[in-house]
Amino acid sequence: MKAVRYHAHGDSDVLAYEDAERPVAGPGQVVVKVAGTSFNPVDVAIRAGYLQQVFPLSFPHIPGVDVAGTVTEIGEGVTGQRTGEPVVAFLPMNAPGAAAEYVAVPAGVLAAAPRAVDLADAAALPAAGLTAWQALVEHAGLQPGQSVLVNGAGGAVGGYAVQLAARTGAAVTATASPRSVERVRSYGAQTIIDYTLTPVTETGERFDVVLNLVTTSAEETEALVGLAADGGVFVSTTTPGRDDAARGVRAVRMFARSDAAQLAELVNRMDAGALAIDVAARRPLADLAAVHDEAVTGRLPGKTVLIP
Repeated sequence: MKAVRYHAHGDSDVLAYEDAERPVAGPGQVVVKVAGTSFNPVDVAIRAGYLQQVFPLSFPHIPGVDVAGTVTEIGEGVTGQRTGEPVVAFLPMNAPGAAAEYVAVPAGVLAAAPRAVDLADAAALPAAGLTAWQALVEHAGLQPGQSVLVNGAGGAVGGYAVQLAARTGAAVTATASPRSVERVRSYGAQTIIDYTLTPVTETGERFDVVLNLVTTSAEETEALVGLAADGGVFVSTTTPGRDDAARGVRAVRMFARSDAAQLAELVNRMDAGALAIDVAARRPLADLAAVHDEAVTGRLPGKTVLIP
């Protein structure tokens, strides 16, 4: 099969579109014919070696933690899966990934693919959707009537977070650039701050939940923690904050994990019309190195799906 692999950590030029051995299903696994994978910012950090203590790799490594595709082979001990079934999954961070024509997947992480979107586009859901769900539901314990600030609402995780928070019945304030304002508003944000004009820390408001999806300096992070109301929570997927014990503010640095039941719930919401995805670009898998470069330099237009 064709795959994108890298044989050592490094810059984007280590990513090679090349021939690779097609995987077979081991015990507890299925093989999925990949319809699409998607780019996530963490892919850059893993490729560059910044997270090798957390996610050690075996080389050559195939990236791509999101997968949407169809089951083609079922391994020993797997029940509840059928060949030809469309599925989605958030793969283990350091396992062989989905930037390939086929990938072997632990059966326990699979969920049925949404019917409401093209199968390849469904690859935009797993990692970003689960990050948003776990941030708001697990770590923040979001309740109806609470106020939420989503810092970085224009990105994939932010878009899902705004929708989930609004559907919960929270009052959502979101930061976004002009190109994302209308989309974020359509997701249910009641107040949108154009961060290119107004620093979010100058809003003069406090929120029950502050979700930070943007890489921030220590000073900016401290200011964002300060936007959490007394007894509130600050959740960051990027720069960690510190608890403010005097005000009862809890700070959480989170890493998303695969959860098939949560992913199935997100799929159900998508099929019910209660959750939308936004795919900014669809690119051939051979473009993955260029996508990494565009992400690093801020030129990537949004969630990008890569198609073998």
